[in-house]
Parts: sequence; structure tokens; C-alpha cells
Amino acid sequence: MKFLTSGKVKDLYDVDENSLLFEFSDRVSAYDVKFSQDIPKKGKVLCRFAEFWFDKLEVSNHFISRESDTTILVKKMKMIPMECVVRGYFYGSLIGRWKNGSIQLPDNTDTTLAAKLTKPLFDPTTKSEHDVPVDKEMALEMNLVSEEQYVWLEKTSIDIYERMASVANDAGFILADLKLEFGILDGKIVLGDSIGPDEYRLWPKDTFAVGKIQESYDKQILRDWLTANGYQKQFEDERNEGKEPTAPQIPSDIIETITERYVIAYEKLTGNSLI
Repeated sequence: MKFLTSGKVKDLYDVDENSLLFEFSDRVSAYDVKFSQDIPKKGKVLCRFAEFWFDKLEVSNHFISRESDTTILVKKMKMIPMECVVRGYFYGSLIGRWKNGSIQLPDNTDTTLAAKLTKPLFDPTTKSEHDVPVDKEMALEMNLVSEEQYVWLEKTSIDIYERMASVANDAGFILADLKLEFGILDGKIVLGDSIGPDEYRLWPKDTFAVGKIQESYDKQILRDWLTANGYQKQFEDERNEGKEPTAPQIPSDIIETITERYVIAYEKLTGNSLI
């Protein structure tokens, strides 16, 4: 087995001509900045969630098997260079893009913080170090996908979001948004990468209220702390100056909260114990 590369969270290994091994780490990143501290149990939760969702969703995917607490075996495929984001609520980066006019929303959209959108919004991005939002026209011009692929990805991504939102709802959560990745395998588009709280926003229903920042059972906890303490702006300023952003030290209580909520989310959504 040959080591290939380290991503923000996963390490990839070449197993044979048809398969790869994903090893999920406890690393964390936010706003495209990697942090030196780990989040205990994060890799284990992400690995178990990947297994759960790939087994749960009735869509072709590249998952073969879970090999350990932190590793899964997957089929090799050619990844599509477009990340498929589905948004169900007016939240996150969607707010700033709507305010600056870079994205148009239907006239009847409730633009109160955390309001539910009239219908799920397909809002893809490029797949790069710093993802850039694209619409259908841009995706086709950039040769990210064909028109037929775009239409299929839009419908399938929204279908997956709605299925996952239903599972989350039954477990007492709201799935606010979701990022999916797909690839080509044997001439067909299949679901790939992994699916877990690094790829979606998850809110508890019992504390949800429109007009406020939501409790999050995902890494939004870290993003919120960074924004509240001015680090998000600092990262942007450093990038504008051509510098690589410097990651601050994450407070121990934030780390503990992220671990606790990742575990709670897994156990409630799946009905399984992490132990």
C-alpha cells in the first residue's frame, strides 16, 4: 500500500489498481486554514458517518467497506472538478453573496438569518484550494461538467439532500446545507469522497429559531469562534496581502465542544454507539 497524499482531513493510500484507502484524521480546518491542534475522536466519527451515509443512501457510490475505526476502502474513479452544494436555509456565505449581488434569490425568499428557503438551492463551487461559487453557465464555460452532467448533478444532489434532511429530522436535527462530491466510474456518475459533519451544517431542532446564529453539531462551532474574534477578517486581510493566513490556537473548551457534538450527532442520527 502506497501513501499518495494528505488532504485537509484525510490521508489517501493506493491499495491496488481499483481501490484507495481513506484514513480519516483528527485534523481540522476552517476558512481554508489548517490548524495545528487536533479534535479528539473526529476522525473516528467522520469514518463511521461515511460508512453510515454510503450504506443509507440509495445512490451508486464508491464505498467498498470500512476497514477500521478510521479507514474505509473505496473504488478509484475520476473525480468531477465541481463540488455540489445544496442549501436549505439562508445562512453562511450565502448571506454575504446575496447582499453583494453575486447571487440572485427568488423574490419571495425570506432573508432573515437562518430562514428556510422556499426550496433547496443548488449552489455548486469549483473544487480547489479556495472554492469559488459557480452557476450553470460558468460551470459549462470552465468545462467542469457537460450540460447533461450538470442537470443530473443538480437533481441528484437535491434528492440526496432531501433524503438526508429527512433522516436528520427524525433524529431531532435540521440539515441546513450539504456538500457532495461525485466522480466517473465505469462511464457512470457515482457519489464519492465522504459525507459527515465536515460536509454539512446540522442544527438541533429543539433550539432552532429564525433570526439567530444556530447551535451547530458540525465544525461551524469553530467558524463562529473565528468570526466572533476577528480571525476570519484577519485571514482575508493576510490573503489579500499575499500572505498565508496564520492559524490561532483553538481554546480547549471549543475543542471539547466540537468532539462532544460530533459524537452526539453520530449516535443520534445513526442509532449506533461510537464505542
